[in-house]
Amino acid sequence: MRRFTERRTGADAWLAPRLHATLRMTRAEAANPELWNFMSLAVAPDYVIWRHRRAATSEMSTPTAPADRFVGAHYKNAFARLWWAAEMFRDGEDYRSVEFACSNQDVLNTALRLNSIDHRPTALALLQVLRNMATRRTSRLGDHVNALAPEINIVGSTLMYDVIAPAEPPDADAVLDWIAEGESAPTVPLESLPDGPRDGKVLKSSVDALVKIFEKVHEESPYLRRRGAPAEESGSGVSLAKPGG
Repeated sequence: MRRFTERRTGADAWLAPRLHATLRMTRAEAANPELWNFMSLAVAPDYVIWRHRRAATSEMSTPTAPADRFVGAHYKNAFARLWWAAEMFRDGEDYRSVEFACSNQDVLNTALRLNSIDHRPTALALLQVLRNMATRRTSRLGDHVNALAPEINIVGSTLMYDVIAPAEPPDADAVLDWIAEGESAPTVPLESLPDGPRDGKVLKSSVDALVKIFEKVHEESPYLRRRGAPAEESGSGVSLAKPGG
């Protein structure tokens, strides 16, 4: 909180990998909402209010945070959203992709809801498409995130991502070993990224295959077209309802 006093949203990219590397658990354990409710209501409610506070409505009122930041779904709860973002967007032990994902609020608010993000090559391909746009200095990147997310779900209803972009099964033993090592592991570093579980990296060929598909689909997207302009030159501020799941 002291580190990001001037830019609260910047805390997400910093905290997500460190939270994941501190709370070492399986996905099954992390799927328990009671854990995250306890974190938000009992362990660090001050952080939740600081990070997600709404402006006071009068001089007599105090800042508050939306209830779903305390007891909401995994993509809403203040801590669950960061842990799951780290889990979905990491590349094995490497958290650098998590930093990039969490530096964009639209990725956290939109992409994290997608069922297709459970397929890690899809998650990393989404980030690579966004990196390519950032390299080209595409304006209003958030609009593209909000358009690309439903496009990925739509394409995924007709294409089997796990066939087009195969992923090695995660090494469950490596995850369990990493969890066990947490008993004696030092505190996560504050100035450098920690190491995640060595459960296998995503095949570059799988990510590249999906990047080509996503960029082609997005190039032809109706979401961002305006007066016949190419998709990357427009921005319609598209909002996305929960896609289900």
